[in-house]
Amino acid sequence: LAFFIFLFFNVILFFLHSTASVPVVTIAVLALLWCGVSMPLVFLGAYFGYKKDAIEFPTVTSTIARAIPPPQPFLNPTVGMFVAGIVPFAAAYVELFFIMSSLWMDQYYYVFGFTLIVYLILILTCAVVTMLVVYSQLHAENHRWWWLAFFAPGSTALYIFLFSAFYFRSLNASGMLITYILYFGYMFLVSISVLLVLGAVGVLTSLWFMRKIYGTLKVD
Repeated sequence: LAFFIFLFFNVILFFLHSTASVPVVTIAVLALLWCGVSMPLVFLGAYFGYKKDAIEFPTVTSTIARAIPPPQPFLNPTVGMFVAGIVPFAAAYVELFFIMSSLWMDQYYYVFGFTLIVYLILILTCAVVTMLVVYSQLHAENHRWWWLAFFAPGSTALYIFLFSAFYFRSLNASGMLITYILYFGYMFLVSISVLLVLGAVGVLTSLWFMRKIYGTLKVD
């Protein structure tokens, strides 16, 4: 999806005779890397994944799902998804501002060590917030935690995209339609990437958390 969106933007820039358009040779190299490196690695990972043993659950679960009682307003899973993303976004807000300035205002960026620290703090914050949200839903007798664990930290991507919309006003960009398409298109790709990364962190952390808490139960 990201490659085709990039290709679509590049075709538009090419017909506008923009110097920002990527040469055809470079696109061909990227397509070759995608088909010759990325796709074989996907099949290789699937091959080794299917050879692994299935995940064993620490306790015996029933095949009949329990009825989920109506949640209280502040324990609604949808509310938890949107509220949980505020904390990771606040943890990375300052660094995000400098990254945006480097991307869109041609400013030099050289504090990569500090960026790594902020990234680790962001991952840790997402893990902790996701465990709190999932535990609150389990306490409310809601056993459907998997999508909640994905979108709770992943909602940070929504706030990043909204922040980019407000940041766009400070760029003094031209009023051409292509400017809006490129800016919000690339920020959409960045937001989707953040959603996938942080969502994966939330799901893996929640799976580890669930196995830990249910592994301590003694079932006769």
